[in-house]
Amino acid sequence: MFTRFAAPAALIAFAGLPAHAQSTDYPLEIENCGQTVGFDAAPDSAVTVGQSATEILYALGLAERVAGTSVWFNPVLPQFEEVNADIERLADNDPSFESVANKAPGLVAVQYEWHVGPNGIVGTRDQFHDLGIPTYVLPADCDTKDNTTGGDGTRTSAFATGSIYKGIRELAEIFDVQSAGENLVSQLQGREAEAIAQAEALELPEGISAAFWFSSADLEIDPYMAGQKGAPGYMMSKLGIQNVVDSDEEWPTVGWETIARADPTVLVIAKMDRRRFPADDIEKKLEFLRNDPVASQMTAVREGRIVVMDAHAMSATMRTIFGLETLAEALVGFDLGA
Repeated sequence: MFTRFAAPAALIAFAGLPAHAQSTDYPLEIENCGQTVGFDAAPDSAVTVGQSATEILYALGLAERVAGTSVWFNPVLPQFEEVNADIERLADNDPSFESVANKAPGLVAVQYEWHVGPNGIVGTRDQFHDLGIPTYVLPADCDTKDNTTGGDGTRTSAFATGSIYKGIRELAEIFDVQSAGENLVSQLQGREAEAIAQAEALELPEGISAAFWFSSADLEIDPYMAGQKGAPGYMMSKLGIQNVVDSDEEWPTVGWETIARADPTVLVIAKMDRRRFPADDIEKKLEFLRNDPVASQMTAVREGRIVVMDAHAMSATMRTIFGLETLAEALVGFDLGA
């Protein structure tokens, strides 16, 4: 499907754009998650459905164009606290279609297809396009991923940070701020390389393993654990760690008995502000691990090899690079020598 959208003539200038920046050659066409979307000019405003899209636009210097945000897992990055405080939050979790459409944004920037996609719970892309509102879904949620399988989708091949950098560059091109996009990608690539080098210097022995616990619909049932091909799988592969969960699903449910039998060397648990499920609360996670008769017997729990990581870093976002740093730094502190 191809849709082209014309932006209003009065556009807000991006003050931080360097004089030497390459300009976007409009009309612009971008292939995005199975659709071709076109722009006659840079969007004058945006609404974000997903924290990743929000923070990328902020990092590109586009906060003044963000008219509303939604779907938050963690507090905004510290450097964006001031600008974020002045922007309307449409919903902590899932916004309504009407709340997004009523902003009449020049772009809806989306983190997950399950929010805005073929079966989006907020709305479909066609619903927005019929109103003349373009949508852009971050490639990290559709490249190498099948979102028609239900739940959080299934990875068809392993996630790589290239899809994050692709999303940054394409949003920068849409908004005509390519220099800002390249600068951001360069910074993230540098941090990624440093984290990997830090872990490689540890010379970890073979057989180091980990499990990532995102949340649980109820603490009495199987938890949502990271599959092998998502963002946590990427972190583990880069740091030479084996994932004890071999599913290709993004967040399969896996019983604690199964995890305990695998006895991961390290357990990584998500910290978030979201409170959709009881186990979203980090303190309840820790209490469960201390007291559950099965989970408490895992070596990682008994020896205190528990890593607390921002939930947003466990999704395929630019914070994944920060999660890689968190895990690498934690490994330095653990006595895992051969």
